[in-house]
Amino acid sequence: MEVVIAPEAQLAALAADAVERLLRVKPAAVLGLATGSSPLRVYDELARRHTENGLSFAAARGFMLDEYVGLPADHPERYRTVIEREIASRVDFAPGAVQGPDGLAEDLAAACATYEAAIADAGGVDLQILGIGTDGHIGFNEPGSSLASRTRIKTLTRQTREDNARFFGGDLEAVPHHCLTQGLGTIMSARHLVLLATGRHKAEAVHQLVEGPVSAMWPATIMQHHPHATVLVDDAAAGRLQLADYFRQTYADKPAWQTI
Repeated sequence: MEVVIAPEAQLAALAADAVERLLRVKPAAVLGLATGSSPLRVYDELARRHTENGLSFAAARGFMLDEYVGLPADHPERYRTVIEREIASRVDFAPGAVQGPDGLAEDLAAACATYEAAIADAGGVDLQILGIGTDGHIGFNEPGSSLASRTRIKTLTRQTREDNARFFGGDLEAVPHHCLTQGLGTIMSARHLVLLATGRHKAEAVHQLVEGPVSAMWPATIMQHHPHATVLVDDAAAGRLQLADYFRQTYADKPAWQTI
């Protein structure tokens, strides 16, 4: 696991660099797209590079991490709507190239199995963008999630619903209780994981992710077993890292040819 500590704007550029390098080498790459606040600057940077530098997503595919259960198709916070607004409509993804789990399906278990099959049929995710919750969840894999889990329905914790209430006008009761999410096993199948975290409120989760024991109580810690995981954090989110100085030194001394 590589940990990079830098200002938020630089973190977004580094994540966008990784996506751009992948697309230049493999135009038909499969991208894993996360929602929440952490990836927004990355999407802004990718949209800018598409507009100004011709970065193309025309042959690429995208798979969303998760989706709320039961939100109407036209709800502004439905994750399919959010991904369309924040990235898909701002670049040149082909129609239908970005998929998400169907939170309105009559048979949710079948919808999850179909989604898993779709990811596998696409050849798996090449690069997965991630955020992390204050309780250490990635996707919507709440504490206690199986480290081998696949796409399934999950009940959201009150903490997660409180954290996400800001997207629903501060109304906790408007936040759904259930979601469909890629499991930890599904996420770990991606070839490169790029996680972004900023702010003091993420410091404990980042500390556990990087330096804590691998545990279902902090689901993101499973990333310690991934062969290519990159954690991009600002100074505030790195505030609890005991090895912060080492991570800064390692990145400063990194060979110029070596990318994240």
